[in-house]
Amino acid sequence: MTTTNVKLSDIQDARLAIENRIIKTPLTYSTTLSEKFNCQVYLKLENLQLTGAYKIRGALNRLSKLTKEEKDKGVIASSAGNHAQGVALAAKQLGIQATIVMPESTPLAKIQGTKKFGAEVILHGNFYDDAYQKALEIQRESGQVFIHPFNDKDIIAGQGTIGLEIIDELPDVDLVAIPIGGGGLISGISTAIKESGSRAKIVGVEAVEMPAMKTSIEQNKIVTVDKKKTIADGIAVTTVLDNTFNTVKKYVDEIVTVKETEISHAIVTLLEYEKVLCEGAGATSVAALLYDQFKDIKGKTVVLVVSGGNIDLNILDRIIERGLITSGRSCSIIVNVPDTPGTIARISNIIGSKQANILEIHHNRAFTTSVLGETEVEFSLETRGHLHIKEIVDELNSMGLSAKRV
Repeated sequence: MTTTNVKLSDIQDARLAIENRIIKTPLTYSTTLSEKFNCQVYLKLENLQLTGAYKIRGALNRLSKLTKEEKDKGVIASSAGNHAQGVALAAKQLGIQATIVMPESTPLAKIQGTKKFGAEVILHGNFYDDAYQKALEIQRESGQVFIHPFNDKDIIAGQGTIGLEIIDELPDVDLVAIPIGGGGLISGISTAIKESGSRAKIVGVEAVEMPAMKTSIEQNKIVTVDKKKTIADGIAVTTVLDNTFNTVKKYVDEIVTVKETEISHAIVTLLEYEKVLCEGAGATSVAALLYDQFKDIKGKTVVLVVSGGNIDLNILDRIIERGLITSGRSCSIIVNVPDTPGTIARISNIIGSKQANILEIHHNRAFTTSVLGETEVEFSLETRGHLHIKEIVDELNSMGLSAKRV
């Protein structure tokens, strides 16, 4: 593993090495987000990259530098999914056998995506760090070359080619927001942008559940954070390492965090308004914009790096549901009412008069704290936003009913 500092020339060399094997992903203008936040918002859509994420860039650059002897031994990597697919495809293109160790909690889409490129997949542990330790154990026994997901000069240089593409199209960009896990992506992009002479502000975005880089930068030393579940599984890293830590300290201006519900809302926003399918990690940059994490962006040019789109369809429905609740597009209202005929019809008419759609009604007589003679009715509604929900609750209460949002 190479851990010396990455230079602009390394990233330029990486572009030459991989440009015929990757997609130069689109940098698209978002009319919806631009109008909402009174600035010029662009999305760098790495979810449209080969394997559905940016990781193929670094993997191709790293594997292209292996000696014949190293190629013959094969490669091994650990990954929560996207690095796995990147290494697997790069290995297939270059005729190298690959072994990937993934957490048992890895979304099925990422496991299947890795296997289809011919890699051997080993599932171990519940978190990335568990898989990482297992991969190192296997590597010591097998002699395969370990391909680190982020703390490697050649990996970082490959990811940095995204920064060159951004600067080529938007040389006067004011702010670039980038998801952070181990820090390989933001290290490469920030180096490319800053060393190209750009004055753009670089903002990293982490999931609030596992802010390994933010905590380390704040304490000016590498800190291990607790393992927690997050829908941003692609950036769920407990410990960053020296190369990315030092690069982030040098080139990244600010690190912010976003909550689980905010990430869900960002996924829904990208789906509905941009027609972009994005995974949790890739949506963090958009979540940061939606929840006002960027200062003084009025009239500025902002690029949000959407780093990947490999989301498991088994959880997408739940994420959409959570995102709709967060944005006020759906809600549940509980009404305590007299247990008499016609009461539910009366409530339904009031809700209908406010132009809300009733999705489900649950009538609870037994498991309730209501007094005898009253019952608790829960209405699941499709609504137009938080103000609309408040109007419905206020209207029910004004009609003598005891209503509250849950």
